[in-house]
Amino acid sequence: MNLVAASTLKDLWRRHMLDSAQLHRYIPKESRVLVDFGSGAGFPGLVLAIMGVPDVHLVESNQRKCAFLREAARVTHTHVTIHCGRAESLTPWPADVVTARALSSLSLLLEYAEPFLTPKTVCLFPKGRGVKEELMETQKTWKIAFDMLYSVTDTQGTILRLEAISRDRAC
Repeated sequence: MNLVAASTLKDLWRRHMLDSAQLHRYIPKESRVLVDFGSGAGFPGLVLAIMGVPDVHLVESNQRKCAFLREAARVTHTHVTIHCGRAESLTPWPADVVTARALSSLSLLLEYAEPFLTPKTVCLFPKGRGVKEELMETQKTWKIAFDMLYSVTDTQGTILRLEAISRDRAC
């Protein structure tokens, strides 16, 4: 199913579960609705639901991965809503938090997230080495307030925490 890269299986806990769980501390306490794009094996959305985020929506376009997510939610007794389809084809709803892990460039993630954004939405995106370049490119078309947060699982990784997100209409 290609849920995770074979090269990461020996370090599954740190590389995937802890990497997802570390986002929990950056979710505002009053948040209720979280949308996770490209949920795949449930990272980070299913992990965050298991940790107690109340209303988690997992968005995955691959039907086999959706079947895996349904089974994983059943086995873990975790309530999540699974949307089998592409993010851009969904009828949007307001989200308090948007996440995505290893899905796409920051600019494209914001394209997916835009219909779900409210003035208070926080986006949490784990990113790798090219994060500064992605931010520079994104700021050509988006206005964002951001923090680059330390990743506990990857010394070269960063967690981007974005808020006050809007298109730069001057572009």
